[in-house]
Amino acid sequence: MPDVFAEFCAAGLWPGVGPGLIKQFAAAGIGSPADVTATNLAALPRMTDRRASRLLTGFIGAGQLYDLAEILVPVEIPARWATRLSDALGLDAPAVLREDPWRLIAVLPDATVAQADRLARELHPGVRRDDPRRGRALVQWTLARHARDGHTISPAGLVADGIRPFGIDPEPAIGAALLTDDVVSVPAPDGRGDERWLARAPLAGAEATIAEGLARLTRTARTLAGERAVKRAVTDLDDVQAGAVALAAKHGVSLLTGGPGTGKSRTVEAIVKLCTEVEASIALAAPTGRAAKRLEELAGSAATTVHRLLDARPPDKGSTSYVFDRDAGNPIEAKMIVVDETSMLDVELGAALISAIADGAHLVIVGDPAQLPSIGPGRVLGDLIDSGALPVTELTKLYRQDEGGTIARLAIAVRAGELPAVADPTHEVVIVPARGSEEAAHRVVQVVTDSIPRVFDCERDQIQVVTPVHRGPAGTQALNRALKAALNPGTGTVRGFDPGDRVVATANHLDAEPTGYANGEVGTVLTCGDNTIRVSFTGGEAEISGKALGDLLHGWAITVHRAQGSEWEAVVAVLPPEAGNMLSRPLVYTALTRARRHLSVVHAAGPAVARGVREVGSLPRRTRLSRLLREELAPPAPADPVAQAAFPVIDSA
Repeated sequence: MPDVFAEFCAAGLWPGVGPGLIKQFAAAGIGSPADVTATNLAALPRMTDRRASRLLTGFIGAGQLYDLAEILVPVEIPARWATRLSDALGLDAPAVLREDPWRLIAVLPDATVAQADRLARELHPGVRRDDPRRGRALVQWTLARHARDGHTISPAGLVADGIRPFGIDPEPAIGAALLTDDVVSVPAPDGRGDERWLARAPLAGAEATIAEGLARLTRTARTLAGERAVKRAVTDLDDVQAGAVALAAKHGVSLLTGGPGTGKSRTVEAIVKLCTEVEASIALAAPTGRAAKRLEELAGSAATTVHRLLDARPPDKGSTSYVFDRDAGNPIEAKMIVVDETSMLDVELGAALISAIADGAHLVIVGDPAQLPSIGPGRVLGDLIDSGALPVTELTKLYRQDEGGTIARLAIAVRAGELPAVADPTHEVVIVPARGSEEAAHRVVQVVTDSIPRVFDCERDQIQVVTPVHRGPAGTQALNRALKAALNPGTGTVRGFDPGDRVVATANHLDAEPTGYANGEVGTVLTCGDNTIRVSFTGGEAEISGKALGDLLHGWAITVHRAQGSEWEAVVAVLPPEAGNMLSRPLVYTALTRARRHLSVVHAAGPAVARGVREVGSLPRRTRLSRLLREELAPPAPADPVAQAAFPVIDSA
């Protein structure tokens, strides 16, 4: 029988307890909740009364997590899932899970059906496979897994195919799921016939909120500046860029797209200049701290993350979503809102943002649809463009020739589905061939530790490795071990981290003291001690301890998805053979465009890269935002029988 107490401690569920203290527990005979007393804790080596009191308080406060661990561990389900179950199921999580064991898969899509079935048999001997609770949870689980792949809706037939192998009659199961607050039936997207479609209620609601909110902004906007003011603000822009500024001033919602080096930032800078001239308040934001910092530098005006713009605070118990103090009743105090890197916006964050923009305010959505879509479900930027219901300016003329010229030209070619040979005497782009993953990993360490710092006089903290995969010799895990050994060897003082380590956050912790941080932020460990580390992120320093340490990874090498929205002076893009099936035009394009001054491509994937760029575009996501937006902004029936699109796409071709 697994030791619940040991698993609870090892999973990091007890604040302040790490591997060193766990060894002391074993030596002191502290092996169960009954042994956790102030006296026993104070008797541990080098233990102060104050720390013992803090540990005891932490154990008492983690009582619900221990109750969940007692349910999970005996059936070999990871104790670390207790935190996520507590967040999702609320204050009564242990009772909820005992009453309905299949809630495990309903709220944790990475749990398996076999694990939930095993838990159900343990808690309710003799339970049947056709239990309605099981069928209902399987529908929720299937839709949640679809959402992890980016889909916001799914045809009922596909959901049925997903649950049928588990011995479930799909129709009663879908019917039971539709009686919950979690699953809803939605109309088919355009051109999909009359088949019934299903969605998770929060995602369906988010898409509807975005469409309704953008329609509201479109209808309530008034021109922000006159023609003369616009002309004074765009003196350094070409006609297409100037047209984007005019659209931003005239329309409640407008979109600005284009690849690197086409002048998106200069256009945003002109919008800032225009707002300053007409004394209209402006707010600039981006999904990540690093992207916001870059936006601030390029636009010459203060910028922040979308979460901070919305005054985000941690989720309430029973919820996994952040709570935003900025909403329809307490809107953002700005007449113009510009949001950059919107390819990263998922539907739920997009809905929160648009709900918090006041009537009459103007919204400019800036992004590059050729990049990878958001990690979360939906394709907000792509759907807004595809709807044809909003004014779009696409910048295509390449301006950045001296600074980032070769990188920009390569990116533009990849964006068009071509992978040209690179012959760059300036070595701004260098192709480093490798035969297999092991050689690729060796080349990465060589390039990071020697070639780039020596040739380009680039600080090591401005060199970032990106790779498509986590596993394998050239994945993030192995590369981070190799890079730590080369760049910052150490014993792993706290949970494997030492001062000087580069780390990346894998979850939002905006409440961290003194300055919170967001998912995807890369930082450097400053100090370690007492199961706590202090990290310097782009937006400031943060103390990280307890379960938050589990949301931190070494960050010398990160995935391409996590790198999205950020730029570094030098980037090493690794393309290993095991990434072959993942390689696509958006992935390669996103990897290449993270570099500002230098790009090294460690190429070990052979012809799969060219094939992926040429043949594999964005993997389609099932969404309905485009249809909803067209319906919300449908123009009155024209007198002319030939209906025209509401807005043309303006480009510089």
